[in-house]
Amino acid sequence: MAHKDDVGRRGEDIAAQWAHRRGWEVLDRNWRCRAGELDLVARDGATIVVVEVKTRTGTAMGHPAEAVTPVKLARLRRLAGEWLATHETRASDVRLDVVAVLLPAVGPVRLSHLQAVG
Repeated sequence: MAHKDDVGRRGEDIAAQWAHRRGWEVLDRNWRCRAGELDLVARDGATIVVVEVKTRTGTAMGHPAEAVTPVKLARLRRLAGEWLATHETRASDVRLDVVAVLLPAVGPVRLSHLQAVG
């Protein structure tokens, strides 16, 4: 597995653990369909939360959350609709969040949560 894939997988693991500690029920990880992939789908009370996880080892190329563009958000909204259509899940609301994970070579992991981004 390439270094980039290892970094991404580690970030997704950290995000899933973070969601679990918040009391969210993780429903799906790395859910795939023809149109793409959702990193994390969780339940926060009555709300289904679709989480895009972006992980970087530094900020030379910008903060990880900056990689979530309007085009990416539109695709995630379509994927969320497909996920809901294929799962018998009751929810009063659906929310799209971004969890940005910084994994510096030295120092602690830093996680940022951007709620209801799309």
